[in-house]
Amino acid sequence: MTSCLRPDLALARGCWVKLICGASNQDLAAIEDLCGIFSLAGVHCIDAAADSAVVAAIRRGMAWAVARGAERPWLMLSLSDGADPHFRKAWFDPGRCPPACARPCERVCPALAIGVAATGAAGVLAERCYGCGRCLPLCPHGLIEERGQVLEGEAVAPLLAQLRPDAVELHTQPGRGLAFAERLAQLVASGVPLQRVSVSAGLEGTAQSPEALAAELWQRSVLLRGSGFRPIWQLDGRPMSGDVGAGTAHAALGLVRAVAPACPPGPLQLAGGTNGQTLPLLRAGGPLRQPIAGVGFGGVARRLLQPLLLQAQARGRALLADGELWPQALTLAQDLVTPWLERA
Repeated sequence: MTSCLRPDLALARGCWVKLICGASNQDLAAIEDLCGIFSLAGVHCIDAAADSAVVAAIRRGMAWAVARGAERPWLMLSLSDGADPHFRKAWFDPGRCPPACARPCERVCPALAIGVAATGAAGVLAERCYGCGRCLPLCPHGLIEERGQVLEGEAVAPLLAQLRPDAVELHTQPGRGLAFAERLAQLVASGVPLQRVSVSAGLEGTAQSPEALAAELWQRSVLLRGSGFRPIWQLDGRPMSGDVGAGTAHAALGLVRAVAPACPPGPLQLAGGTNGQTLPLLRAGGPLRQPIAGVGFGGVARRLLQPLLLQAQARGRALLADGELWPQALTLAQDLVTPWLERA
């Protein structure tokens, strides 16, 4: 296990690492295994869906890691101030699929959520789907649709009061300042003493300039500080794509280099396309006016461990319960996480 600083100190020293489980991911067995392994590898925070079953799985994984000497990471729950790609699932009626279809949706799904092996009926296993959207444009018959998963406002405060997270992430988009303020009021109403509120935003799918995005973040900053919250600015370069290949790391770094000079005060965290190439590219690009506090790893973390998760599943047990496989998984997780932990 790699030792790490407390989360607040890691943010200050530029070695913060967050595991992103997925804002709509409900694959409880995989979440528990991922959280156990990455907690033991030294991440400072685990970000996941605001769902009681998901939180229970995360806490089981954390407890497994703590029993082996890890520090407990912060638990961060993801919310949105409106419709957002992170809060959706794919859906289609498998009965409408032509028998001769080549099923490109199945081949492209990184969560292995589509197909007979996943569902027994060739549809989408909702628990595994985390909304990456790669299947949506590939269906040759246009049968796949997306279904939103945004939590209703009246449910936010009681759910947070029940789950008691350490932090919350708010996904936001341009022009939603009022909706963002309403979400903040719900956080306040929960009475939960949050360590941080992370604000996740990007430019993909918008016509905004980097300067306009920075101006939106300044608006959010005023609202956050007025509510007594300390921010983390998560700049989301190419959402849910870190497992696609090394090239996606350029999107995350390109966004932060464009937006960082005009960002409001607070730690800047990379996300969206981050993988093992992110830190070398960051170093090669030279210093930023506002330094990077850390990184969030999502799809690439799942992809790294997925073969071992499947191998444990084939053996009829959890990865964390397999004394042969979990040390192999830990080595893979440490290879991803440790270079960032050593930035301190």
